Amino acid sequence: MKRLIAVVAACLSWALPNVAAAQDSAAARSVHGWEAVGRLNISGRNMCTGALIAPNLVLTAAHCLYDPQSGRAVNPGSIRFEAGLNGRYAKAARQVVKAVVHPKYVFRAVGDSQLGHDLAVLRLDRPISTEQIQPFATSSQASRGDAVGVMSYSYEHRDRPNWEQPCHVLARKGQTMVMTCRVEYGASGSPVFEVLPGRAPRLVSVISAKAAMGSQRVSIGTAIDNSLWELVQRAG
Repeated sequence: MKRLIAVVAACLSWALPNVAAAQDSAAARSVHGWEAVGRLNISGRNMCTGALIAPNLVLTAAHCLYDPQSGRAVNPGSIRFEAGLNGRYAKAARQVVKAVVHPKYVFRAVGDSQLGHDLAVLRLDRPISTEQIQPFATSSQASRGDAVGVMSYSYEHRDRPNWEQPCHVLARKGQTMVMTCRVEYGASGSPVFEVLPGRAPRLVSVISAKAAMGSQRVSIGTAIDNSLWELVQRAG
């Protein structure tokens, strides 16, 4: 962890209508089984990724809820969640009506304030039927050496998600995880899943940033812990 340098927030502000079409890679062509992952359109300008953890609740990164230029909190009502977005169409789309940020999170434009507590839960205006999309289970058991995968929307894949797997947890200190997964701008809030043969994916972390460890590109995530349940209760 001491060799971690050049931490850069992975959420890049960009104008949604003016961005070129995403590249259509083999990894991004299908969202079958992953429809609970979706793109967050924020204030009509910025984007992040989020994932359903309950029919009316989305887990994402706390720093997604702040304007990257002004540092002001965005209006939750300006956020739209597009679940299972694949090309032009989403499996389901909802507006956000409430946002709850980790109580220890403090936004700063630079520095490490985004690490370790970079979690937020969003409440949707109405639930998404579990017959339509099944929310992900979560786990707090991720540790060094575990195989993980990341499903993300990003600047390069704004209309179709990209599945990055296999990658591994290089280190964990408290709730901060360093992983070999590569992420791009816009991927903030992307769910990190444990990858175990024969088991349904469980969400273990949320992407906070991309970084470099020496010459190696890595990603930084906030691991799930008991604080998530407090956020869920507050989100209602």
